[in-house]
Amino acid sequence: MAKYEVNDAAVRRARELIASKQYVLDSDWGSVQPRADAENTFLGRHSWADYSAWHLGLTDGAAEETKARYAFVYGDLRRLHRTGLIACVYRASEWRHKDIELAAHDLLQELDAKAGIK
Repeated sequence: MAKYEVNDAAVRRARELIASKQYVLDSDWGSVQPRADAENTFLGRHSWADYSAWHLGLTDGAAEETKARYAFVYGDLRRLHRTGLIACVYRASEWRHKDIELAAHDLLQELDAKAGIK
């Protein structure tokens, strides 16, 4: 099983998106999560650092500047999605990646507080 470390740059970026209200509270994550073609288009216009900032996990041992390096996407490459964070919490907890699970959970709590969700 792959191992991941928390991508601190992605956590910072997610917090910036929350603070600036660049988020979607209700979405169908299965429909809005970025697909390969959207990721390729994004990478054609942005840096790998920009791409990395959309992923809460960094895959241990994967080469830098490859898609395999980045895991646990939380947004559509424009806005953070609450359902994306929920998916990250679920997937990370399912596969016992506790640090990623907790980072996503903390961001979800921060988002809910900002959005007034009780």
